[in-house]
This record gives sequence, C-alpha cells and structure tokens, in this order.
Amino acid sequence: MKYVLVTGGVVSGLGKGITASSIGVLLQSCGLRVTCIKIDPYLNYDAGTISPYEHGEVFVLEDGSEVDLDLGNYERFLGCTLTRDNNITLGKIQQQVMDRERKGDYLGTTVQIVPHVTDAIKEWVERVAMIPVDGKEGPPDVCIIELGGTIGDNESRPFTDALSQLSYSVGPENFCLIHVTLVPVLSVVGEQKTKPTQHSIRDLRGLGLSPDIIACRSTKVLEENVKEKLSRFCYVPVQNILSLHDVHNIWHIPLLLKDQNAHEPISKVLNLAGIAEEPSLEKWASMVEISDNLHVQVRIAVVGKYTDLSDAYLSVSKALMHASVAFGKKLVVDLVPSPDLEKTTMKENSSAYKAAWMLLKGADGVIIPGGYGNRGVEGKILAAKYARENNIPFLGICLGMQVAVIEFARSVLCLPDANSTEFKPETKHPCIVFMPEGSTTHMGGTMRLGSRRSYFHVKDSISARLYGNKEFVDERHRHRYEVVNPDMAVCLEKAGLSFAAKDETGKRIEIVEVPSHPFFIGAQFHPEFKSRPGKVSPLFLGLIAAACGELDAVLTPVSIQQDNNQHVVLGNETRVDPINGFCNGTNKTSQKSVRHNNDLYLHQISKSSRRKLNGNPYFDSE
Repeated sequence: MKYVLVTGGVVSGLGKGITASSIGVLLQSCGLRVTCIKIDPYLNYDAGTISPYEHGEVFVLEDGSEVDLDLGNYERFLGCTLTRDNNITLGKIQQQVMDRERKGDYLGTTVQIVPHVTDAIKEWVERVAMIPVDGKEGPPDVCIIELGGTIGDNESRPFTDALSQLSYSVGPENFCLIHVTLVPVLSVVGEQKTKPTQHSIRDLRGLGLSPDIIACRSTKVLEENVKEKLSRFCYVPVQNILSLHDVHNIWHIPLLLKDQNAHEPISKVLNLAGIAEEPSLEKWASMVEISDNLHVQVRIAVVGKYTDLSDAYLSVSKALMHASVAFGKKLVVDLVPSPDLEKTTMKENSSAYKAAWMLLKGADGVIIPGGYGNRGVEGKILAAKYARENNIPFLGICLGMQVAVIEFARSVLCLPDANSTEFKPETKHPCIVFMPEGSTTHMGGTMRLGSRRSYFHVKDSISARLYGNKEFVDERHRHRYEVVNPDMAVCLEKAGLSFAAKDETGKRIEIVEVPSHPFFIGAQFHPEFKSRPGKVSPLFLGLIAAACGELDAVLTPVSIQQDNNQHVVLGNETRVDPINGFCNGTNKTSQKSVRHNNDLYLHQISKSSRRKLNGNPYFDSE
C-alpha cells in the first residue's frame, strides 16, 4: 500500500481537504485506485454534536456516520462511497483503547500513549487503507490521509507520533508527505514571506516527519525566487514546491496540480513509475470550462440560521452548483439569515430586516436546508409562506420540509397554533412529532441516520418524475422528528398537500408536494449528500430548472417505467467517465434522452428546452 499524508502548517483553514481531494483526482487520472482517510484530532467521537460554527456542516455517509465536511469533498471529487472507518477521531481511538483495556487485551501492562494509542492509530489506518471505496474488488493503490488541524497542536501529537512510526515501518518508497503551508504577503511590503513556512517545516521535522512536497497557499502565483528560497532553507527540491494560489472555483485545483506536474514527484517518491499512467484530465477540464463560461444567472436564496459561515451549508451549495452547471446557468447563491425575516427583527434592526426580505424577493428559487433548534424557525416559516403564495420554486430539506408543513397547516388549515413539538411541546396542533425510536437522553448517533429507502406513492408527482418514475429511491437521512402527526395527515391531504413518498412502512412521510404549485417540494432526507459533479441530484436539478421556467425539460413522462438507477442523464450520445463521472459528448439530435443503466428512452422536447440541451453535456449520476 502506498500512503500520501497531507498535513497543514502556519494556520488552519488552508484547504487541506481540497488539496487532498485534488491530489486524489490527479492520481485517479493516472489510472490509480484511491481511498481516503480523514483524521480529526478532537475528543468528540464524531462530528454529530458539533455546532456548524465550529467545523462547518456535518456530512452524513451512507452507513449513517456523521463526519467532517472534508469527507464530503472526498466523495464529490473522487466519486467514492466512504464509511465511518474513513474518519478517525481521537475520541474513537480513546474509546477503542479503553475498551481493550477493560477486556484485558493489554495483559496488565500500563496503558500509555506510546505504544498503545499510537499502535491503535496505525492499525486503524493500515486496515482501512485496504478497503476499496470505488465499488471494485481488491485493495486500492494509494491511500490519502489528511491530518486535521495544524502541525504543533497538542491534540495532534498522538497522531503525528503514529504517522511517523507508520512512515518508518512501511518505508520511504511507500510514504509521501505533502505539507500545506501559508505564504503570506504583507500589504505594506508586497513581498511573499517564507519565514512562516520555514518554521512550520522545522516543527514538522521535530515531530519525526519530513516533507517530500510543499504545497504553498498564497493569494497569487508563487514567485520562482520564493520557491528557490524555500528549497534552500527547507531542503526540498524546487520542482517539489507547488503553488496553490487563490482561484475563483475549486475545480481548478486538480488542473493547477497537473500543470505543475505534481504527479511526477509523488510518483517518484512512491516508486509508481511502472503503475501510474500519464494523467488525463480532459473531462475534468471540460467541466471546468463549461462552468467558467456560464453567463445567464439563476439566483437561489438559501434561508438558514448559520449564514455567517458558508461552510454550514457546503453540500447544499455544491449540489446547487452541480445542478446549475448541468442546466447551463451561472449560479448565484444568496444566504438569507432566517432570524432577520422575523417581525421582531423589523423592530430591533429594520435595515437587516429589509435586506433579508430583499434577498428573498429577488430570488428565482428558495431552499430551506436542514437545521435544529427554534432560533430563526419563524423566519423559515415566513420564507416558505412567501414561496408558496407567490409561486416561487421551493425545496425544503429535512427541517425545511417540516417548516413547510407547519406553514401549510397554519395558512391553509387555519391552525395558527400548528407547530413542531421540537419548538413548542405543548402545541395543540402538532404537525411534527418526535420519532418513537429516538432517544430522549442521548444526543450523539441517536437520530435516524444514513441511507434509507423511500417509496413513491403518487406516481405522477414532480418528485417521482424527476427521479425517473422509479418505484423507490435511496437517500441519506439525519433527523429525530418526523412529518407528520398521523392525526393531522388526512386533513393536510384534503387541503391540498400531497404525500408523494413514504418509507417502507407506508406511514413515515419522506416527500411532500403542493400539486397546485409549479414547484413546491419538501424532502425529509438530504439529497445534497449524494450530489456529485458527475451525478446531479434530481431534486436540485428540478429546482434549478423550475427557477429557470423550464421544469418540463427535466421531467420524465409518466408513462415511462424505469429501473432504480438514481439520477437522470440529459443529452443524447452522453458518455460517462467510469472514474470521475464526467460527460464526454454532446447532443446530436433534437430529442432529450433519459438513460438509466443500458436503456435509453427518448421523447420530444420544446424548442426552448431543445436550445438549452443542445451542445451542453449533462452529467450522469450512476
């Protein structure tokens, strides 16, 4: 097994996750199979109970594990499916070591950081590195390990010790260390400064780890004399010093690495000459070119309470980007603070109130993503009401679906007290209730998590047609409250709220729609977690299409029956890259194709939709 370790120095937030993901894309383009491990050196068992303000969004994997958002980047960039074992935390290691001690596995010895904790880390890494994540058999060729935090952090010490031991045990030809650092520019001087990087490398070597490659984050391209200076003082060849300067789109990073021949030093260190091919990123470059040359805008308002930190809704933003690029539109996302939409804000801060409503009213479509707690909920309900009453395309995710149901009950059923028992336990008209299987005493890992199956009950619903008229879909969940109170379900349906999909029991609601509305959908699951640059989420694609006034272009005719391949392909003669999932081809007829597995279904489309689809590669999903 070959290992690539990505560490960071100087400051946090340099983009180690994007760097690691981009290196994975580059190695995949060389014909190598890649897996990833993210190390988070905090004592939390997982990211499930951490506030988005601390580490950004909580990403949910297929197996229900709640992990750092970087694992979402890995899945999106590499097209892989990771598990809970691909995320190591100090909390997991500590629990494993203590469980072993209680069982007597250490035979009465004094349990210490070295060797017991470090050995547990090494064993975990070596075990998980051999597990394929690309759906193929046999072990991967390369395992990319990202060490979270900054070199020198106290909590990282057990991991740096373990990784130092790992590098020694596997040998230098099987271990490549890439250190990501910051090269700042002082505005007064205007010179790129190398001293922070020099100190970071010194600290790294003091921990028993020596970098093979230095990836320098900077605002502008790293100057050649700066590279030479770093080479001289850090003892790293000039060709092994990479410039990772700021770009407007992170999809450019793999191309930046390829342009600097980053694969060559990696291949040389890991002795991959007989295995790795020349990198081929034509399909990736084509996707980037399409994205960079979009001009017609579509504006989406994301209404939430964590809008001060964009990473809190990272997967939602990425899913919107995937869908807008697929539909040939330039995405503009407006983050609308839901508390600012409430009447209390109008009295306390009228300018913030006006600004929030201006953003909402200027949007072509509205998304209310998931969340917890009652702060800003009334603002979300007002946003759902505005979208429903003004025929604005709307997608509610998890809590977003729940507030849409609450708003419908209040406005249409005339039940002003309608609410969720999460926000008002004593409400007389509970629309949203606590799930019976949930825990009232423990928070972590007790929700309904991971991939669950949803069956369509309304065959001609918009959501069913977006998913290709399949019988069911598998999407990822993260919630402990459910829609709706069964006692209220009949009243809601009679009033015009459609329960388009339910779980396998036929009781738990998974998708709601308002059939009289052009596009008003709420999903209890999180479709954003499975969206990929090459695998567009149907609900996000539908929202973008509806926001552009061309929903029919992505709807499958009701008469067509299809298998349970997850997403749709638009555009004839589409070919999908087996590694990255990017299309290679364009439309050659005036028809739209909807392909699932090996079957191809054709139907005529309108001239406006035909103009949109012609020459624009849409991205496949499976």
